[in-house]
Amino acid sequence: MAKATARHILVDTEKQCAALKKDIEGGADFAEVARKHSSCPSGKQGGDLGEFGPGMMVREFDEVVFSADVNTVQGPVKTQFGYHLLEVTSRSD
Repeated sequence: MAKATARHILVDTEKQCAALKKDIEGGADFAEVARKHSSCPSGKQGGDLGEFGPGMMVREFDEVVFSADVNTVQGPVKTQFGYHLLEVTSRSD
């Protein structure tokens, strides 16, 4: 079964999510941005979600995590929790 590791940043608005993505693409450290801005408890660990398989996260999350390029920031991704920036840090089939 496929497995992935990822980290994310969760915020309330698409506008804030897009602004944070621009900061990261401009050189800001993903983990540091997560610690400062993410409303998810994982923010304390730099957004690290650990390892998981398909179906363990919400559908919108899975679609990105199991298809996007590794080590590339994706988003904004809207879920029922808010807006996410996602970075797949590893994936195996």
